[in-house]
Amino acid sequence: MVAAASVVVAVGTVTGLLTALGDDGGGADRAGPRVTRPVRLDALPVSPSPSPPSSPSAEPSRSASPSPMPRRRTPSPSPRRTSGERDPRATTAATRLYRHPESQVLDWVRAHPDDPRQDVIASRIAGRPAAVWFTDHSPAAITARVRAVTSAGAAQGRVPVLVPYAIPDRDCGGHSEGGAPGLDAYDAWIDRFAAGLGSGEVIVVLEPDSVAQSTCLSAGERADRFASLARAGRVMKDANPAARVYYDAGHSGWHPPAEQAAWLKQAGAASADSSDGVFSNVSNFHTTADEVAYDRAVLDALGGPASLGAVIDTSRNGNGAPPDGQWCDPAGRKLGRAPTLSTGMGRIDAYLWVKLPGESDGCRGEPGTFTPSYAYDLAR
Repeated sequence: MVAAASVVVAVGTVTGLLTALGDDGGGADRAGPRVTRPVRLDALPVSPSPSPPSSPSAEPSRSASPSPMPRRRTPSPSPRRTSGERDPRATTAATRLYRHPESQVLDWVRAHPDDPRQDVIASRIAGRPAAVWFTDHSPAAITARVRAVTSAGAAQGRVPVLVPYAIPDRDCGGHSEGGAPGLDAYDAWIDRFAAGLGSGEVIVVLEPDSVAQSTCLSAGERADRFASLARAGRVMKDANPAARVYYDAGHSGWHPPAEQAAWLKQAGAASADSSDGVFSNVSNFHTTADEVAYDRAVLDALGGPASLGAVIDTSRNGNGAPPDGQWCDPAGRKLGRAPTLSTGMGRIDAYLWVKLPGESDGCRGEPGTFTPSYAYDLAR
C-alpha cells in the first residue's frame, strides 16, 4: 500500500471485529476483521463491529498503517498557542469519550494478571478510549452493530468514535484490501450504518485513506468514490444531526495541504450538510504539532464554514515519526496525547486514539493482533 493509514488484513470470512479501548469511564471502540486483528464482532456481546487498524486503512484490528508515499519529513516546530489556548499536554483524561468494554488489549490484561507489564499496559492503554472500526461488508448486521455501540455510549452519556471502513478498492489492494463489492453496495451499506447512529453525539471517522490514497484510481473512479463519500456524510448527518463526520486528510508527511483540500472538497468535506471537518494521522506517527499545523492549512485551503475542525490520531505519535520513514511497528515510538474532546487548540476538535496502541502492523506480531511487548514499549 502506498500510504495506508492503517493496516488490516482481511482473513477468510471474517465478518467483523471490534477493538475497543476505554478511558476511566469511557472510551471508544474499534471493530474490524479478525484473525490478525482485534476482537471479532461476533465474539462480542452484540455490540461492535469490525475494526481496522487505524489504517492505512486496514481493517480494524490492524491499526498500524504504513505511510503512503515517501514521507516528507518536514519537522516543524510546535505551533504556538495563543493566550487563550491551553497546553494540550495538560489534558490527561478523556473528556466524555465512550470506552467499549471489549478489545484485544482488555482480553490480554484480564488473562495476564501476573505479567510484570500488566499494570503499565492496563493503566496507560487499556484505560483509554479508542475508536471502534467497522470493516466488513455485512449489510444484514451492520445496523445492529452500530446501534449496540451508540446506544451504549448514550446510556453512559459518552461519545463513541466509529470508523466505517468498507469503501470499495480499500487500500488500493494492499494489506487492508477489501471493502464493499461496488459503490452501489457501499451506498446501501452506509444507509444501514447510518440507521444505527441513534440521536446522541457520535464521532464518525469516515473511511481512512479513502481520499489521500485515491491516486491509485482513474479520474472517473476517483470522482465516483468522492461522490459516494459526500453522500455518506449527508446520509449520516440526516440520520443523526448530532453526528460529527470527519473526512480523510492523510497526514502531514503525505500530500501538500492545497492538493489534499482540493480532493476533500470534491468528497464533500467543505459542506456543512455532510461534514464537520477532517481527520489526520490515522495509524501514523507524525507529531501532534505537525498535524495541528497541517490540518489548519488543509482547512484554510478547503474553505467552507468556519465551524469545520479537525481530529488527530495521537495513539502512537509521542516521539514523532521515525526519520527513516519506517511504518511497520518502528522502534522508539511512544503513546501520544490522551484521547480527549477538549484540546485547548483552535480548530482542533479532538485528539483520538483511532489506532489501538499495541496492535501490530505486522512486524512485531501478526498484522492486527495485540502484541504485549510492543504495547509495553509504547507505554513505558
